[in-house]
Amino acid sequence: MARLTDRAFEILRAEVEKCAAAEGIAGDVYQRMVVKRWEKMRSQNGTFASIEEIRDTFKDEFPNFSEKALKEAVKANRPPGLFSKIIWVGGFLGAGAGIIWLLNLPFPMIRWPVAKTMPILLLPSFISMDQNYRQAIALVEQSDQLINKATAAADFDLGETKAKQAQKHLDALPVWFLGYYPQTYCSFFGCTWRFTVDEFQAARKNVGRMDAQIFQQKNAFTQLTQVEENLTTAKQQYQQAKNAADRQKASINWQSAIDQLNQIPAETLAGKTAQKKLQAAERDFQAMGGVATGSVRADNLIEAAKEFALTAASASQKPPHSAETWQKIADLWQQAIERLAQITFDNPGYLNAQTKLAEYQNNLGTTQIRLKAERESVEAFNRAKSLFANFQTNLNSTSQNPGYALGQLQEIINQLESVKPGTTVYTEAQKWLQSARKKQQQWQKT
Repeated sequence: MARLTDRAFEILRAEVEKCAAAEGIAGDVYQRMVVKRWEKMRSQNGTFASIEEIRDTFKDEFPNFSEKALKEAVKANRPPGLFSKIIWVGGFLGAGAGIIWLLNLPFPMIRWPVAKTMPILLLPSFISMDQNYRQAIALVEQSDQLINKATAAADFDLGETKAKQAQKHLDALPVWFLGYYPQTYCSFFGCTWRFTVDEFQAARKNVGRMDAQIFQQKNAFTQLTQVEENLTTAKQQYQQAKNAADRQKASINWQSAIDQLNQIPAETLAGKTAQKKLQAAERDFQAMGGVATGSVRADNLIEAAKEFALTAASASQKPPHSAETWQKIADLWQQAIERLAQITFDNPGYLNAQTKLAEYQNNLGTTQIRLKAERESVEAFNRAKSLFANFQTNLNSTSQNPGYALGQLQEIINQLESVKPGTTVYTEAQKWLQSARKKQQQWQKT
């Protein structure tokens, strides 16, 4: 094998020509000397010349020789056989693999002739079918176990994943290739399974059935989750309700959520879970039923009491009022109090009722004071008028005693002074009182 290859020689000669042209006449002489050295290397057999050996052939004559060209020449000065063989073998194997890939395409018009003449070329198809079959059967069994014996919603998610994987492997099996070619493969490799079209169809039906089951189970769990949220919300609304209307609305929502639990399909895992939750929900609702009944009764009594109180408060506006009016107002407050008093301490509305009761009793007390003041004032004013009439009669008598007259006037004044402010007779009583005091002053001067 030559120490310098033709390709390396050509690279070196091209570069030395450039260098010689730059040197002029001397360059031509140096060029011929260097080229003779390289030709000698080409004629010698042995190891390939190294970069240092090649550099020594020209460094003295052409110190400006391109280092890049030198490296390219050294790179080209390699054994061409090994790399070329590798490329050739790789190309051959690639072409063979391409042909086998083409023959194993899932098209009957390609596989049928090959299967009859050289079935061994379909070995990749047989291996792929074997693997896909085993994976499909195993995944179908796993998904069936997860779905039909599920204990939680997560089992359906995993079962769905397994079913999709099984479907993927089933789709990779050529249906028209079943029943015959797997037997040929088994005759070569001694497999014990026999995959028929019926078995393939049964596996596909199982996957389809499990897909429907997963869809139904997931819908049921979604429904259960929504119902549980509605049930929790209704309970919170009932507990936070501040009046009868809000409690009634929450109670309706609560019962509606319980009814929805009954509507979840019982054959699903969510339905079985819902039946267990249904018992607890109905028990809680029934336990709250007595409380609810008491709350409704208390709310009704409180609302009725408020109506009486509102009427009483409205009638109390713009005093003074007559004793009859104050009596009616007092009766209204009493009616409100009597209704609140019917709410016992064990009733949920007891505290609210007691708060209102204290307020209404205070209002009743105020009304009774106003009623008493009105009655006493009217009575005092009437007595004063009667005494004044007697005073006028005695005044016309010739035997009128001044001391006795002053005594009568003082008694009249006392009665008028006992008339309370805010009564119906107070304004008129004040006029009478002023007149009586003037007459008293006149009699005191006589």
